[in-house]
Parts: sequence; C-alpha cells; structure tokens
Amino acid sequence: MIDDLALLKDTVREAGERALALRARGLNINHKPGGSPVTNADLEIDAFLKEHLRAARPGYGWLSEETPDNPDRLAHKTVFLSDPIDGTTAFMKDRDWWSICIAVVQDGRPVAGVIFAPSLNQMFEAQDGLGAKFNEQPIRVSPQTTVEDCAMLGDAKMFAHPSWPTPWPPMTIAARNSIAYRMALVAAGEYDACLAMSSKHEWDLAAGDLIITEAGGLVTDHLGRTFTYNRPVPEQRSLVCAGAPLHSFLLQRLTHIQD
Repeated sequence: MIDDLALLKDTVREAGERALALRARGLNINHKPGGSPVTNADLEIDAFLKEHLRAARPGYGWLSEETPDNPDRLAHKTVFLSDPIDGTTAFMKDRDWWSICIAVVQDGRPVAGVIFAPSLNQMFEAQDGLGAKFNEQPIRVSPQTTVEDCAMLGDAKMFAHPSWPTPWPPMTIAARNSIAYRMALVAAGEYDACLAMSSKHEWDLAAGDLIITEAGGLVTDHLGRTFTYNRPVPEQRSLVCAGAPLHSFLLQRLTHIQD
C-alpha cells in the first residue's frame, strides 16, 4: 500500500493541476462571513482532496478550511488536515504565492505533511523522523542567530507599530499570502523566521510545523507552547518559527504579551 507521504504528494500534484486549469478558465468569486474571498476552485479542490484521500484512507478523520466542521473527527486517532488553496487572494490575482497544504495528524501531532506551490512547481515535504525535503532535496533551517539583520516573513506594519516596548532592529521583512508557504520557506532556509501575532487555523499550520521541525527548527506560539492539532476549536493563538537560537530571541521580545 502506498505510504501516507507518497499519497499526499501524488494527490497535491493532481490538485495543483486542477487548480491551475480552473483559474485559467476564469474564477467565480464569493465572500465568506467576515469578508474573506472564496472561489469555485477552493471548493472544487477541497471536494477532490476529500474524496481522493478518504477513499484511500477511509479510517482517517477530516478537517479542512472549506468543509463544514464535523465533531466526529475528534473520535479519530488519525486525521487529514487540509487547506485546498492557502493564499486565495494571490491565487485570484495570478500571483505565485499560494499553496495546497495537507498533513496527516496522529494523536494530535503531524506525522506526514506536504506544502505544494503549483505556480512555482515547488514541493515541500516531511515525514516524522525522516527529515524534510524541497523538490526531493534535503533542507535545513537557516543558522541565523540574531534578530538584527534577519530575513523575516511577516507584517511590516506590525513590526513598525509604536506600541512595542523595544523597537525591532533592522530586518529584511517580506510578505507571502500563504501562511503554509511562509513556513515552507523558513524550513528551506530561504528566510530565517516567520512571526504572526493573529490566530491561525490548524489546517494552515500542521504541514509546515512538521516540515520546519524535521528541518531542525522550532514552531510555537508567542509563549513558546508547541501545537496540538485536531482540537475542538482548531485554531492557534499565534505563530513563531525559526531555528532554535533565533526562535529563543524572538520569544524574548514577546514576553510582555501574555494573552
């Protein structure tokens, strides 16, 4: 039987081809409660992933952004967590920075995960205990040890806000629409860290969590707590990811935020 990681890789490649074809034909765009956009491609790729993966693993639970949540998933030891298109705004605007991310979570922790950026043909992957890869080549997080002059993925306005007790030092700050893709870039060492102080959904984090961890990095919230997945409310308060020395210095700058 095909293993879980191979199943995920094969599935996201086909999903990526379908998403690109749907975009080329023209998208139907609507908005969810709260205003975030959703396209027909988000929904069709979600349906494809759910049907394909659950047919291959009928005993696994399911949690994704575009499927109404079913509490039955909480009774499953093993669950798929998926975002069919993470970075829908970039996808809609014909930009490259969107991804399809899927993780297999077992007993609350990811054990296999993929993040695929179809427009760039970039595949990031990991399996528990077997390391992380980018397009089949092993990857490691960057060795950066200082916040100053690091390459940071995040919101430049947040870092520049006057409410910080100590202003942030000079950094190269970049943005990417897809949270999962940001995490993949940190795992590959292309950026040193990713920081987000707004809550994030588990389906955007689980695959990246495993890929960064297997690449030698750390993934926590701003209080240094590691994530448990497939919780009744599938959100995490914040996101801090980097190699160990830099991660520690980032947490030191966040100690005043206790909520």
